[in-house]
Amino acid sequence: MIILLKRKYLYMIAVLYKSRGIIIKQSAVDVLDEKDLEIIETLRSLKVPKNVATLITYLANINEANSREIEIATGMRQPEARTAMRTLRQNNWATEREVQTERKGLPMRIYKLSTPIETIIKHYENVKNNEAARTRQAIQRLKELSSAN
Repeated sequence: MIILLKRKYLYMIAVLYKSRGIIIKQSAVDVLDEKDLEIIETLRSLKVPKNVATLITYLANINEANSREIEIATGMRQPEARTAMRTLRQNNWATEREVQTERKGLPMRIYKLSTPIETIIKHYENVKNNEAARTRQAIQRLKELSSAN
């Protein structure tokens, strides 16, 4: 597995509980580095949407992450991350599980890349090879049609 994340981002969240007052929670999140950004740009050159490329790169380097950690580490907003995650789940590249928190309300969603990044890269390689083959066939057919005149 490729390990790319090297920097940590420390963030603090103030949580207000009625019975206990304000509690400060501190967490550290791995963030994207220069090599990660290069991987994202290379995926983008293959016409992978930016948010999908970013999420693939981030999740390939961690065990699992919740939506807040993904937002902080990648700079994506929650709707962007959710849309990119939908693409990953549709391709069976990522899994999502829910964990009940101590707070009332919706459970926290935890995301994990379930397919190795090498397999995902192979998928895009196959897509591009198929596109190139179709282009070669179309050009060959054009040559045949033009020489028939």
